[in-house]
Amino acid sequence: MSSYMNGGSCVGEFCNAGWSEVLTNMSPYGWGSFGLAFGLSLSVIGAAWGIFLTGSSLVGAAVKAPRIRSKNLISVIFCEATAIYGVIMAIVLNGLMKKPEGGVEDGAFVEGWNWGAMYFAGYGVFSAGLSVGLTNVASGIAVGVAGSSCALADAQDPSLFVKILIVEIFASALGIFGIIVGIIQSNNCQFPYDVA
Repeated sequence: MSSYMNGGSCVGEFCNAGWSEVLTNMSPYGWGSFGLAFGLSLSVIGAAWGIFLTGSSLVGAAVKAPRIRSKNLISVIFCEATAIYGVIMAIVLNGLMKKPEGGVEDGAFVEGWNWGAMYFAGYGVFSAGLSVGLTNVASGIAVGVAGSSCALADAQDPSLFVKILIVEIFASALGIFGIIVGIIQSNNCQFPYDVA
């Protein structure tokens, strides 16, 4: 029997009331896993974007001034640090998502679980991963733009390298702030191990 009757409205047992029902009926472990995936993948995207910005300027400026090649590789290292921040946060978040020790029969949770604490943990891990990932995208782009400027300025005037490198360090600090915020967000996110 089809779930769609009466002019296209859903009236079957597999229908939902809307997005609020869909989002509240997802597994808390699913929310946590999405947060972990977003934190890691967005951090890698931010690092790749920054390396793309820095590397293209570095290679172009090195045509005019080959001496800048090795010195300006520090910009690429700063970009790669944003991906490392995402890996560190993924390890921290993965440690919070423990497999339940009891209260599961045939792959389904039995009655008596503290669902409030479980959803709090799932949403908390999701938000921590998402904030770390988005912060690292911003940090990677900022480091890439600053690194690109550093390479171009160093090719013109070697005395500008250290001055612009300080700006690049501050741009890299955005990623550190993001990982600190993510740790604070996930600090109280403990998935229940067993039936309450």
